[in-house]
Amino acid sequence: MKINRKLLLATMALSVSSHAAFAMDNVLLDGKNLTQTQAWAIADGAKVEIAPKSIQNLQIAYDLLMESARLGKPVYGLTVGVGLNKDHKLFDSTGQLSPSVLAASQKFNYSTLRAHSAGVGEAMPVRLTRLAMAVRLNTILAGHTGVQPVVAELYQSYLNKGLVPVIPAKGTVGEADILLSSHVGLAMIGEWQVNYKGKVVSSAEAMADANIKPLKPMGKDALSILSNNSVSVAYAMQGYQKAEHLLAISPTVFGLSLEGLNGNIAPFLPQTNDIRPFPYIGATAADILAQLDGSYLWQANSKRPLQDPLSYRTTGYTLASAQKALVDLKQVIDIQINHSDDNPAVVVGASDQYSQYSQVAQYLVAGQGGVFPTTNFEPLPVALAVQSLSVALTHVAHNSVQRTIHLSDSHFTQLSRFLSAPNNQGHAFGAIQKAFVDMQVRNKQLAQPVSFDGIAIAGNIEDTFTNLALASENLIKIVDNTEVIYGLEVLHSSQAIDLRKQADQSLAIGHSTGKLYQAYRQVVPFVSQDRPFTPDIQASTQFIANYK
Repeated sequence: MKINRKLLLATMALSVSSHAAFAMDNVLLDGKNLTQTQAWAIADGAKVEIAPKSIQNLQIAYDLLMESARLGKPVYGLTVGVGLNKDHKLFDSTGQLSPSVLAASQKFNYSTLRAHSAGVGEAMPVRLTRLAMAVRLNTILAGHTGVQPVVAELYQSYLNKGLVPVIPAKGTVGEADILLSSHVGLAMIGEWQVNYKGKVVSSAEAMADANIKPLKPMGKDALSILSNNSVSVAYAMQGYQKAEHLLAISPTVFGLSLEGLNGNIAPFLPQTNDIRPFPYIGATAADILAQLDGSYLWQANSKRPLQDPLSYRTTGYTLASAQKALVDLKQVIDIQINHSDDNPAVVVGASDQYSQYSQVAQYLVAGQGGVFPTTNFEPLPVALAVQSLSVALTHVAHNSVQRTIHLSDSHFTQLSRFLSAPNNQGHAFGAIQKAFVDMQVRNKQLAQPVSFDGIAIAGNIEDTFTNLALASENLIKIVDNTEVIYGLEVLHSSQAIDLRKQADQSLAIGHSTGKLYQAYRQVVPFVSQDRPFTPDIQASTQFIANYK
């Protein structure tokens, strides 16, 4: 068997070249206007610029943090958390941190980065690590960390000069990725490894070669580098991106399947869907019908049933529900990557609301703002949106599995059993069903919520969880599995179309579904005789993943 993969390879090359072309543009970060597209451009190599105003805001926030410390207010790493500060003056007569306090704060910061670098397993992919660093840089630039401005400049230098810290992929419960992101700070102080010029080398060596001065952390620097959700959010963004593509091609994949079945378009007509206008139902149904423009399904057919199996009739609902979940996830990700998730938060110009109470007054610095304990490290809105999309996509995949089974059933198609070609006396698609059923069973397992799983730790203080990274990994796997499922559906629907065309050469399919069909046939040919299907499944999966 010879499978033509020219179109597939061309599509993949186009995808890579478009990434590379986009990555040539610089991305300006200001802490509030980063798009996911821009973040991915940075992940793919785009240079980073920092808005001058954002650097100024970092300095203002840092000065506020220092002023709060000077006034004796609680500042992690300066007035609390450093033993020497209990009996030493913080500032000397010039208003500068005293040498002993500075030394103690730096020791605390170094120790914090070392002790929190405790990840598990293989390293994150370089592309996702760059994505996470881009997200963290932007959230730093939101202006509520209180870090030295040089911290942001180091993130910029690492991204622009190609230093990528080696970050273990596991070891977070989803309440800030403290054990993972700490490796970024560990690299910046010269005590870890980075990917640099195609090799894994010591960060000290790479920084020397790139003319980057190592960080001398103090105050809140270490805490701000390690206590954020950028690693988990990077995985959530990958899940979103993959799901977005899958749902974009879903109406076309379904349309070809409906043509393979000789199915009924009635469930997608506005006359039926306007009766009960759930979100995205009307638009999704219209999109499905648009894929069928020019199709034979618009003409009455005496062999066409009045009611198709539910997996066909309800696909508009499954796709609409998944689209809603996708939009919801985009909304919370966009908020997450453009706002601070720091604890504590340095709030320049904070209002004096409730300042009549001493509990609130202790956080405020008159006329400047304040330093507040927060729960902004909580990414539950993102985790719940990720899980909602996972559930919705598992419904989408379920319908695809059932549709594909029906395409092999002569009772529903009036075609040959298992879509066997006229001269094929073998099994045809009789055994292949186990492959996509396996994928769907995995999806059902992966779709189970994980956001409330965990064990109370840190002296029973840290007793809630989101497991955002795990939830996001599950979403990614669900999309991967559904790409396999879709590939097998197209294998079946294209075979059904070919069999119908053999019976009626004038049979017309939709313009969009026809484009999908023609492109697919350049990759996977008609099954005239039994053959090993593993290569077809691999090619079909790649086709779905790259089809535009």
